[in-house]
Amino acid sequence: MNDRASRQTLPPQEQGRQPGLEELMSPRPEFAPRFSGAAKLDGKVALVTGGDSGIGRATAVAFAREGAKIAILYLDEHDDAKRTEEFIAAENGKAMLLPGDIADEGFCAEAVHEVQTNFGSINILVNNAGEQHVVEEPLRITAKQLQRTFATNVFSMFYLSRQILPRMKAGDTIINMASVTAYRGSKHLIDYSATKGAIVAFTRALAAAVAAQGIRVNAVAPGPIWTPLIPASFKAGHVSKFGGDTPLGRPGQPNEVASCIVFLASEESSYVTGQVLHPTGGEPVSS
Repeated sequence: MNDRASRQTLPPQEQGRQPGLEELMSPRPEFAPRFSGAAKLDGKVALVTGGDSGIGRATAVAFAREGAKIAILYLDEHDDAKRTEEFIAAENGKAMLLPGDIADEGFCAEAVHEVQTNFGSINILVNNAGEQHVVEEPLRITAKQLQRTFATNVFSMFYLSRQILPRMKAGDTIINMASVTAYRGSKHLIDYSATKGAIVAFTRALAAAVAAQGIRVNAVAPGPIWTPLIPASFKAGHVSKFGGDTPLGRPGQPNEVASCIVFLASEESSYVTGQVLHPTGGEPVSS
């Protein structure tokens, strides 16, 4: 094992439930926007799944700084979600919280209707929420786990996109959360890696399908990012070395990914669609 792979980057820790809770992490992930706002999303309405914590929280707060209203879909992490709402308010933003299971098509339809009713439009969809389950042996991946992982990570994107696309107009955007595992795989996360590969293909296909309407669809495929999903998935020893094998020698922070998402949601990326950005800490990928 090389020096980077064996380097401790974080205190050992783990959580016994999914989804994980940001409030239990040490150190807390860095979510505050890294730059001053420039009204890049002024007057826009964004729906962010998994917006209670991690990359979703960082994205929601960054969107608020750029002038957007934000609807946050999350499962049951109510304290994290309320904290995110407070951070959005501190940016003079407006948020609504919608707890529920995005693997349920009915919940997705109800949530979109509620956002439309309260905010009047939906201009940005960020399909960020996901789940993963570490399994050491491929044959131990059960049909139940496989179906659940695909339902959360992939089917939800279809459900929400189908509801929101008819409400979108030219200039509106969809951003999907892929992963570096879509490109290099992970022997401990075979079903998760498969969902992320599906998301890359979904992004490219949907982008082509709606390009004539002026709607852009892109994705972000991060490397190791310090989010609640990490201590909720891995043993403490693995967590303590998380991100140490990247060229930068550390895990990334949620706000380092949120900057990519703000770019893809704004007019700064007006000639970008069907593409994937790679904040991986220097790990090369072939896209």
